[in-house]
Amino acid sequence: MISVNVFSEEKAWSKKLKNKDIFFKKICKAFPKKYKFLNKKVTFTVLLSNNKNIKKLNKVFRKKNKSTDILSFPLDEKIKISKNTYLGDIIISYNYLDKPRSQNLKLFKEKVIKIFIHGFLHLLGFNHIKKNDYSKMLRVENLLFKSVKSKIN
Repeated sequence: MISVNVFSEEKAWSKKLKNKDIFFKKICKAFPKKYKFLNKKVTFTVLLSNNKNIKKLNKVFRKKNKSTDILSFPLDEKIKISKNTYLGDIIISYNYLDKPRSQNLKLFKEKVIKIFIHGFLHLLGFNHIKKNDYSKMLRVENLLFKSVKSKIN
């Protein structure tokens, strides 16, 4: 079972996501069985942030002096899901996802779901450094997104 701890340091998130905890828990509940980790306790943290703060983290940890949509910090490089596993942390920038500002709420939520899934897969050890890894990650990302979208929307 997945347990996600959601924190927010950017007030604007509350305008679009009234109950952030429930929103992210619903996403995890809609994952296919393989990614629900039944009979196990898998935990990770999501920090809902902004461009300014994510830029600082990106500079310190990735040596890139620019903001980005999402950062993932897996606890371990080699993920071994045991009975009780902490995967790591995901940070998402509100500013990146709220473009264009004229987008409707449904599109905003879909973008959040998609980028959240991307970050979650990074916590599980997926990456997109090599073309082959990118293809594999994209395939799984699309599978999870279709599963979530069909159950949430």
